[in-house]
Amino acid sequence: MNVNDKKTIVYSRNTVEFVTVAAEFCAYLEQSEGRKCRDFTDTVLKLLPLLYLKAALLEDIEGAEDFLPEAFVSEQDYEFVRLTLSALLGEKDDYLDFCNEGVKFSDEPAVKTISEDLADIYQALKNFVETYRIGLEENMYEAVAEVRNAFVLYWGQTLTNAMRALHRVRYSPEDDEDEELDVD
Repeated sequence: MNVNDKKTIVYSRNTVEFVTVAAEFCAYLEQSEGRKCRDFTDTVLKLLPLLYLKAALLEDIEGAEDFLPEAFVSEQDYEFVRLTLSALLGEKDDYLDFCNEGVKFSDEPAVKTISEDLADIYQALKNFVETYRIGLEENMYEAVAEVRNAFVLYWGQTLTNAMRALHRVRYSPEDDEDEELDVD
């Protein structure tokens, strides 16, 4: 693929819109400390479908096999996001994962956490956004290929699982009772 074709992909409308939504998602998670659970779930349940749509619209491109994207998210960054979300969601963080391939061979479903799912998505997207922010077109192109491939193989399913669990949190009858208690 020549340089102009790569530039076309890097600066295409679909790619730029994905970068925008991914950056917004990452910033929102980074600034979630102290938010109310209901406000958080309301916003994230709007961001996740948009993120999924924008990722699905990315071009399916071949990246270089020897490209290793830079990891900008440290273990401390990841844990900060995960622990912040875990504290925010409290006992509502855990959910049963029936979509996991391992469940087929087990008597019990896997217990997962929304906070870890969102932190996993955050890590993939933050690394992508930071690569994009640097502005080296060759790396930007490779980052698009990498993030789309990771979407197909991993974080797209993780996103849908988290949405299902967040939907339960947001629209459960207990959530309505919690809101009534906050008002009094």
